[in-house]
Amino acid sequence: MVEVAQTVRIEVLTGLSRKTSRIIRNGQIEAGKVWGVCRDALKVAMTEHGKWPNRDALQKLTKGRFGLHSQSAQMVCHAFLANVDTARQLRQSGRKDIRYPYKDKRFYSLMWPAQAMALDGKRIVLPMGRGRESIVLPRPEWLAQPSACKIVWNRIGYELHVTVGTEIESAMAAGAQATVDLGQIHQCAVTTSTRKGLIVSGRGIRSEKRRLNQMHGSIAAKMTRCIKGSRRWKKLSRARNGYALRAERRIRDLRHKGTRQVIDFCRHNKVSSLYIGNPDGVRSRRSGRHHNQRMSQWEYGRDIDYLTHKSRQAGISSFSGTERGTSSRCPECGHKHKPSGRVWACKVCGFTGHRDLVGSINMHEIAFGEKPTFPVSKEVTYLRPGTAARRVLDRSSRPDTGHRSSASRPVLLHGSQDATTDTVRAPQGTGHILASPSEALPL
Repeated sequence: MVEVAQTVRIEVLTGLSRKTSRIIRNGQIEAGKVWGVCRDALKVAMTEHGKWPNRDALQKLTKGRFGLHSQSAQMVCHAFLANVDTARQLRQSGRKDIRYPYKDKRFYSLMWPAQAMALDGKRIVLPMGRGRESIVLPRPEWLAQPSACKIVWNRIGYELHVTVGTEIESAMAAGAQATVDLGQIHQCAVTTSTRKGLIVSGRGIRSEKRRLNQMHGSIAAKMTRCIKGSRRWKKLSRARNGYALRAERRIRDLRHKGTRQVIDFCRHNKVSSLYIGNPDGVRSRRSGRHHNQRMSQWEYGRDIDYLTHKSRQAGISSFSGTERGTSSRCPECGHKHKPSGRVWACKVCGFTGHRDLVGSINMHEIAFGEKPTFPVSKEVTYLRPGTAARRVLDRSSRPDTGHRSSASRPVLLHGSQDATTDTVRAPQGTGHILASPSEALPL
């Protein structure tokens, strides 16, 4: 029996007519009103200590009151309840700062289930309800049958997010075990029970976010000297939104490529069980406004989601848990101290190793009850997101410094050392490979 997983493909909607854009905009306003009604019902139940509204209650409360297709209004109710369930789970896990939905939403994404979408030749027809004009969009070539979808505003235009099914590989037989330590300087650090290691750089993501923050500060300073709503103010706003959207696409692309390299590495080393460390809690420590900004923008939750989804598609069982105390404990003698820099040096036994790999190797004891031997340097692979991982999984490249590699820069490669100099040329194509902005990226 073949299992099917749900993924999302993104299609940028360009060239929409004013009429279609107006229908979408009005529909999003109506969807925001549906969200507001659900929010008010929950607020009343919380205030009066009554029974919280369930799916049937919210669907009955919103039925026939808004300018939407009935199933579109129902999906907004379902999304609201999913938001409530997520907030409840986080609060039960100790996150008391998490609030239940309380904000007004002037706009909300339009959503349709698969049975509401209609395919008419080269067109997609999305109904807006009886007596109202439907939304007609061009049909992508890859869309073979009706699927659940939603229309999302991305600051400068609309996108169509379509849920499609992909076949999942059969589960792997019992094999090696691996753990993943998530970070910022290095996106992922992986160690296996077979003494293999992988480090995926996160410097490209950090650089993109740093440039994005600088852009926001520069344009905000210029907008303060403008009258709100003026032509100059609108021009700056469009420029800011366009740059932010491009940066987000690049960051998302790098995150997908980095997590894909982790899964390819696990498949190459026949890993059947993957433990993903959850660094939740590190944001509570205050370390200055610059570091606090970097921590607040660290999207480790997306890395966990991407790894979970990709490992499932590859037939690898995965689960997430705490990583508390793993980066400050020596994997050899257990001595604890706070390391500085990227090299973990024990003051007691003299052990040295990569700081992120130390955190990953110590997770084996939490996840699987046993700790393997720390991988030697020649068994550790260093990659950047976008590197052709399949070509270098059998060897280790140089430790990542965040700079584009040069063909003349010597690096150590396992199994290819020169007998006299112990160096060879760096592999080609190790720079960042960015996807096209209009490329549909599976989530």
